[in-house]
Amino acid sequence: MTTNRREFIEHLGATAMLGALPLTTMPSLMQALESPPPSSEDWDFSWTAKLKGKKYKACFDCAEVESGYGVWRAGMWEPQFHQTQGAKPSETVTVLVLRHAALVLGFNQEFWDKYTIGADDKVTHPITQQSTDRNPALLSSTRNEVPAMFDAFAITNFISKGGIVLACNVALMFFSMGLAKKAGITEEEARKLAIAAFLPGVTLQPSGVFAAVKAQVEGCHYVRAS
Repeated sequence: MTTNRREFIEHLGATAMLGALPLTTMPSLMQALESPPPSSEDWDFSWTAKLKGKKYKACFDCAEVESGYGVWRAGMWEPQFHQTQGAKPSETVTVLVLRHAALVLGFNQEFWDKYTIGADDKVTHPITQQSTDRNPALLSSTRNEVPAMFDAFAITNFISKGGIVLACNVALMFFSMGLAKKAGITEEEARKLAIAAFLPGVTLQPSGVFAAVKAQVEGCHYVRAS
């Protein structure tokens, strides 16, 4: 590793982008970043086929939990285009990229409960702004968590209507480091647990930045969601 590359990585470890990640994890991080990246066959890019032929398509870049607002924003524009622009549902599609801190929005509630993600990330409810242990992207009126008008914005509904959700592998790497230390397991075990906890329809990509750029290459308009 060159001196400049090492200094760059060490600088990342000291920034808020990595949160409270201890410096003891840096050797593992350096090793991971130095390892050859997986070949293209290891990644699922089939989602790009859903963008073909779409007249209106957008990529929402969600980097923060922010009470799940990024997921809500991603679900707003399509019905508005249908209502005001005469667009047909078959002509619109949305890509939602979950990266950085927002990665956890792609996990199921059982995983949130088991590893106290809500408390650890100081998550707040999107309506009350009070602390919550619930994944704000999964709230439902059937459990009296939100008014019924917000049910359509749940990430599961977003996916069921054809929304594409992409998760950041780099964020997963950092999350797995933290989970391994918290649960007393290896990083590999933590990674497997996290991947198994992804909601059906969430697709892991080399990085969130890659996913956002790839979506734009495929013709999506870019929107900062959080």
